[in-house]
Amino acid sequence: MASVSGKSDPVVLRISAADVVEALGNGLRDFRAMPLYGLGFGAIYAAGGLAILLSITALGMSYLAYPLAAGFALIGPFLAAGLYELSRQRERGQKPSLRGIWSTIRSRGEMGWMAFVTIFIFVMWMYQVRLLMAVFLGLNASFSTLQQFMTVVLTTNAGLLFLLAGNIIGAALSLILFSLTVVSFPLLLDRDDVDFVTAMITSVRSVVMNPVPMIGWALVIVVLMVVSALPFFLGLLITLPVLGHTTWHLYRRLVAARPSDPAVA
Repeated sequence: MASVSGKSDPVVLRISAADVVEALGNGLRDFRAMPLYGLGFGAIYAAGGLAILLSITALGMSYLAYPLAAGFALIGPFLAAGLYELSRQRERGQKPSLRGIWSTIRSRGEMGWMAFVTIFIFVMWMYQVRLLMAVFLGLNASFSTLQQFMTVVLTTNAGLLFLLAGNIIGAALSLILFSLTVVSFPLLLDRDDVDFVTAMITSVRSVVMNPVPMIGWALVIVVLMVVSALPFFLGLLITLPVLGHTTWHLYRRLVAARPSDPAVA
């Protein structure tokens, strides 16, 4: 099978739940080996989440805190690209380097298209939230505080329908984005001869061929991200780097290495 660029498509492998567990263990080891780098990337992500919450609070739109916090997690795969490269450097026996991370990411032009896909789905997420608010809560739905919004959502029939529809659609969008990105970002970092369309197709194939372990991994990500976001995103200082490193090692189990690639220990 040929890719869009005319070269052979990456070979997708079958994995089991044990591979996910082993990848998680390797991700933890990467974090312990490079804690300052991981904490730095986690701090940037957490600061971004806090900045968004403070901004909407200042604008009197604190009722959007929940959907924005949920949607913010959608762009995690893009922001974790530096962590994938850190694991790649360590795998190759190279000294961790921010300059090396920047150089690699900058040289992968297809990463920009993947970033666009990620942001596009995030925008779709926020538009569907506003649409559902208009449908279930009224065209001019607006709330002065998050508490008022949650009271309406949790104590009225319209609010409960909004919450149900929003979570179902949000879960669908999250699954779509997970399927498109779980392998594509690491693959584009690892191989400069793969275009972003081929990377997304490979990512989807990885999920389709391994539905149980991959959906299980997606659920682990969701639970850890939710728990980490509750204390003002502080848990993301550790959760994001561990998930990022783990994703790299999971990619290594999902996509066969090329004969020319260095052997993976």
